[in-house]
Amino acid sequence: MATTTTRPAARSTSVENALAAAKLPTYALWVVFGVSFAVVGAVLLLIAIASEAEFNYAGWLIIGGLLYAFSTWLFSSLVEGRRRGMDRFVTALVIGAFVIAMIPLISVTWTVVSLGAARFDVEFFSYSMRNVTGEGGGALHAIIGTLEMTGMAALISIPIGLMTSIYLVEYGRGAVARGITFLVDVMTGIPSIVAGLFAYSLFSIFLGPGTRTGFAGSIALAVLMIPVVVRSSEEMLRLVPNELREASYALGVPKWLTIVKVVLPTSIAGITTGIMLSIARVIGETAPLLIAAGFTASMNYNLFEGRMSSLPVFVYTQYANQGNPPEAYLDRAWAGALTLIIIVMALNLVARLVARTFAPKTGR
Repeated sequence: MATTTTRPAARSTSVENALAAAKLPTYALWVVFGVSFAVVGAVLLLIAIASEAEFNYAGWLIIGGLLYAFSTWLFSSLVEGRRRGMDRFVTALVIGAFVIAMIPLISVTWTVVSLGAARFDVEFFSYSMRNVTGEGGGALHAIIGTLEMTGMAALISIPIGLMTSIYLVEYGRGAVARGITFLVDVMTGIPSIVAGLFAYSLFSIFLGPGTRTGFAGSIALAVLMIPVVVRSSEEMLRLVPNELREASYALGVPKWLTIVKVVLPTSIAGITTGIMLSIARVIGETAPLLIAAGFTASMNYNLFEGRMSSLPVFVYTQYANQGNPPEAYLDRAWAGALTLIIIVMALNLVARLVARTFAPKTGR
């Protein structure tokens, strides 16, 4: 009996030792990483010197990453086995894809921050461009216009989009629901300039040709926001388990109250995120606002009268219509772009705070 009980234990111990031994040390991957990029860098440097050209940084990163992935797969397959080697190879490819995706984002952020900081001062946020032809001036009129038009577009599109998604998930059946879904899909793909032309034509019919107001810009943005709100809210509402609805119905709660008290609070975090995505989708639009709301260098707080400027249109006009000195116009354009990024970031932070505050508590 003693012999039969010790043999499996000894065999399992030997297997564990073999598995523990067949593993690359932690520093090995870093050595492979450094050697791969060093070899590729040396080869590209020699080529650049021989051809009297600049060093190819993009080629260095891409070829070095591919060589690292291949080397990791080769050494891991020889030491740890083919399965572990393929796992490390795919992991290297995923990390490389993530790095490639982050390079444009970091580059854009760094460019906007470095070039926009030159005019990121008090004057930029407290003055408009009225009677300013050279240096100085600010974007207060564009900031106010962006906040007012985007806010009005949100007030229009969020209730419509949310109620449409509730209808499609909770009530919609048959040809009507399929028709609404089809129209929402079509609206999702329309160009933004078409929305601007629609708003301009609508107000030209009722108020006369050439009418451009901030409210027309809000209508154009609302047309672009509604399908995004509908789609995102619909997906979040479908994720709510049916057991929660059935439990509410079993207690005698009517359907409308179940939606208000159970379905919406459960999905409020995802709905808020979708709404913020829709706002971020339209807050940087230039073409529809340039057509529907126009452009002005003066302050205009009234959405329903007169042309109204916005940050995207402000950035476009400053860059396209450079005066003397051109550096002043470019500095204002970059500062406006940086301001727009900060506004979007602030809205996303507010959305996360709202979602965390009103999300259902799962703990006891």
